[in-house]
Amino acid sequence: MQPIIVIGTGLAGFNLVKELRKLDKTTPVIMLTSDDGRNYSKPMLSNGFAKQKDADALAMATAEQTAAQLDVSIRTGVNVTAIDTASKQVEISNEKLGYSKLVLALGADVFRPPMTGDALDQVYTVNDLMDYARFGKAVADKKNVLIIGGGLIGCEFANDLLAGGFKVELVEPMGRCLPTLLPEPASRAVQQGLEQAGVRFHFGPFAQTCNQRGDGLVIGLSDGNEVEADIVLQAVGLRPRIALASTAGINVNRGIVVDRLLQTSAADVYALGDCAEVEGLVLPYILPLMSASRALAKTLAGEPTPVSYGVMPVTIKTPACPTVVCPPAPGSDGDWQCEGEGLSVKALFRGKDGSLLGYALTGDACAEKQALNKELPALLG
Repeated sequence: MQPIIVIGTGLAGFNLVKELRKLDKTTPVIMLTSDDGRNYSKPMLSNGFAKQKDADALAMATAEQTAAQLDVSIRTGVNVTAIDTASKQVEISNEKLGYSKLVLALGADVFRPPMTGDALDQVYTVNDLMDYARFGKAVADKKNVLIIGGGLIGCEFANDLLAGGFKVELVEPMGRCLPTLLPEPASRAVQQGLEQAGVRFHFGPFAQTCNQRGDGLVIGLSDGNEVEADIVLQAVGLRPRIALASTAGINVNRGIVVDRLLQTSAADVYALGDCAEVEGLVLPYILPLMSASRALAKTLAGEPTPVSYGVMPVTIKTPACPTVVCPPAPGSDGDWQCEGEGLSVKALFRGKDGSLLGYALTGDACAEKQALNKELPALLG
């Protein structure tokens, strides 16, 4: 019997296999990963410093422990170089592995805006546990951190590093916090909370250069100003990993294109998590991932099950200004209606007929989340 092969051992890959083993305990499964295969929760990476946890403390299990627990084979430190969908094989260096079903749980790559300078080796990104370990080691004897990017990850790390005892400055070219997720009043509330906690923002310019100056760094901004720091964390955004699928002739767009069964354009090849695009939606969040894992596990176990997304709120880990957002579906026709002041803002996105299509809540307004969830339509019913 050819195995099910899962490429990727992040939350998507491990949760899928965990759900599959509840339904099918015998089909052989091989998991392939380029990293060390430790099982961890990626969202915990952006609140580890406040809890003074290193990478080892965030890891829930080694690859060997998880392999034994799930009765699967996990091969670490390997790179899949090609997929042959006709012969149903994946290629690793000079080795070929056959599959009955193939699942792409590839995740997303960090977007790195171009910078120049002689200290680019001190510009870090944190996209997995191994990145977290490297950054944690590098920042251990530092004090001043510059974060490039004021989106979800940038703001979460700003709050977390502050709580971990660091001085934090943040550069965001789009002019406000979480500009693609929040309407402006909610965005300003997050800014106010983080500023009161100690973050210094530079809104408008983007970071162009990073050079060594004495024992520290100097980062040149596009408006001509400079920021001094000891280390730089880049958190500009993520891009779904689509190259492997594209090279194999599998349809891709922003992500790897899949239908409601999470099947790609190639027979017996599926995708889920940050790399997948479902009905035009790319949702790099936990709730969609969990829904996809449960649905695909049933499909792989012989019961074809379309994925459905209910109400999918995103909780942003900024304790300086608690925030939860349920963005309206892309292309929704409507307007934001905002009320509140200071750290507590209630923003509702209503359609032309007055129906609730999304919300953003900050501060004390977060208490209204459950009630509002009951009014919202399913994202993908």
